[in-house]
Amino acid sequence: MARKSVVAAVLALLFAGAIAVADIDIAGVTPSQPSIADDVPFRLGGRQFSMVDKALIGQIRLLQSGSLDSNIGTNTLPLYTGYHVNGDKHYYILTDSSDKGQAEALGLNYAPKLANLNRRGDDRVRLHGNDVVGRKGRVDFTPERIVVPNEEPTPFPPKRFQAGAVGDDFYTPFIRIGNGDDEVYNAPIVANDVDGVDLNMFCDGIPEDKKEMAYKYVHDRVVAICPRTQTVTVSLLTGFSYGRPILYLTMESNTELVSAVEGTTVAPALDSVAVGGDTFDSAFSSVEPLFTVFNGPSNADLPKDVFNPNRQGQISAIRGEAESPLNVLAGIPSQTLDYSPLWDIHPVEWTQEAIDYGIRTRLTDEFQVLGFVARGFLTAPGGGAFGPSGILVNCPISYRYY
Repeated sequence: MARKSVVAAVLALLFAGAIAVADIDIAGVTPSQPSIADDVPFRLGGRQFSMVDKALIGQIRLLQSGSLDSNIGTNTLPLYTGYHVNGDKHYYILTDSSDKGQAEALGLNYAPKLANLNRRGDDRVRLHGNDVVGRKGRVDFTPERIVVPNEEPTPFPPKRFQAGAVGDDFYTPFIRIGNGDDEVYNAPIVANDVDGVDLNMFCDGIPEDKKEMAYKYVHDRVVAICPRTQTVTVSLLTGFSYGRPILYLTMESNTELVSAVEGTTVAPALDSVAVGGDTFDSAFSSVEPLFTVFNGPSNADLPKDVFNPNRQGQISAIRGEAESPLNVLAGIPSQTLDYSPLWDIHPVEWTQEAIDYGIRTRLTDEFQVLGFVARGFLTAPGGGAFGPSGILVNCPISYRYY
């Protein structure tokens, strides 16, 4: 855990924008319709190029399983039943697979890098009929999620924080099928089956007056769960990858601070995953980089009540200008061949020189970020050396807006 202590205070700021999971600023990333330029009703437009080739421009559902509401940023996914080594039942979702055939058959993201996880980074299970059995790692959803901001003018790092879901030492969202072809799945646990608690009461959503009770049994990003119909709905976040706006899930991290502010599960077993150095592009990497901007453009840079279309970053999110800090993710399905849902956070900050020269802008592309770093306009927060933090987040990709 020592590698995380250096960036803990910084990440309190970096993830401040994820505290409230309901409002993720869809309008801030949604592309305008072509009918704005051409006098042609939207309904008469031709099919999008991405329908022919996923690499081409156009909207595309990358996580094909279940259904998506891109207007409010939620995914409704199949809810699977699993059993721990002692027979206790839990519920989980599937988002990614290291096996291309299984990914295509199940509507999941193909994530070849997951095959490189070490044996502690995944939980070896077996299939018994249609059920996954023998999972060692467990999740406790009973803690109260707490994020208490510090006093203004520096409300973050938070005065006090506590994750609302904590895995034991064995918990990881990744499972390896021991009696299959050794394939790895991203299978976050989203709820426990508890005697006397009927989760079907949340089939139509979790009412405000039931949230305190519900989130003692389910993941904090769940907005509806229905074992009867075997479905669960989770909230998403907006971001960018290679210049294109995306929606993605956020389910786990290996740090309590990040999980507290994002509303995810602490997964201690992820500490064993190799990070840093050249691990992103090495032959046996299981992770990809994620870039989080600290002091991006803000509405405060403009006259009162004017929305900044280049808004981005943690300061903007902390001010309540919008929910999402608009993180920049590297390779995603349809754009690269080395996608992984496991991301190593790279925090960045614009230098005062970049701000004074009017260079600061919205970042949307990994190579754009690296270019500004190379020119000295972006550094780690506080002017430190740019690089990976070693803090991991499990963020499967759901949707590409164009």
